[in-house]
Amino acid sequence: MSEIITSLQNPKIKQILRLQEKASERKKQKLTLVEGKIEIGMAISASVAIESVFYLQSKEKEVKSFFTEQLPKYTQTNFWAVSENVFTKIAYRENSFGAICVVQTPENTLQSLILSENALVLVLENVEKPGNLGAILRTADAAGIEAVFLCNPQTDLFNPNVIRASLGCIFTQKVIACTNQEAFDFLQKRNFQLLATALTASVPYTKMDYRKATAIIMGTEATGLTNFWLEKSHQNIIIPMRGKIDSMNVSVSAAIVVFEAVRQRESGLG
Repeated sequence: MSEIITSLQNPKIKQILRLQEKASERKKQKLTLVEGKIEIGMAISASVAIESVFYLQSKEKEVKSFFTEQLPKYTQTNFWAVSENVFTKIAYRENSFGAICVVQTPENTLQSLILSENALVLVLENVEKPGNLGAILRTADAAGIEAVFLCNPQTDLFNPNVIRASLGCIFTQKVIACTNQEAFDFLQKRNFQLLATALTASVPYTKMDYRKATAIIMGTEATGLTNFWLEKSHQNIIIPMRGKIDSMNVSVSAAIVVFEAVRQRESGLG
């Protein structure tokens, strides 16, 4: 049986708590935490490097069995059993799988990004709520979006709530944190059609042809997109509202527009 960590003062446990609580620590160490069976499975499917696994000692058999199926990929991974009081402290949520992984943070850059000729991508400006970002990443994964440009992000990409809300899709997507200008230059150079969601000077989203290389650009619920994108888009688009409100949750809006693009591409119809 593995040695069991029982003290919250253990240096390894202190490191986990720092990674959990501070974006600056995650950035400095280039490490992040993954919790939950589905989320860990998504990280594994994306070949994310797992440095350590901290697991609840009472669930050793279940955890070891799960990772044994992935061998020999994880023969170099360190496994640490922890007591219940320690796991309760380091776990981000209740009813967990019983394991927390310390993984190397994936690094996606514009310089390394390769897209297909008629790629469909998302551009998100100033998105600040981790739950919204996570939900959008689930949509991006489901729709086969090739890349997500996170412009001027207001939340840490590997915030535990982003990982949780995305069900680990943060690891399956090419998510690029960059400035508005960097994203625009990249897309313009590759002749992308830029479609910005906006309330003014817009046409219904169903009227556009998404079968060419297209970037769907979305802002925050509170303020929408800045003039940077409104002035540079080839066309502003809108989801017509039938009731009293004039907008929806950004993650819902993203799903509606993205799957219209998918429908057109799969049916061959505009």
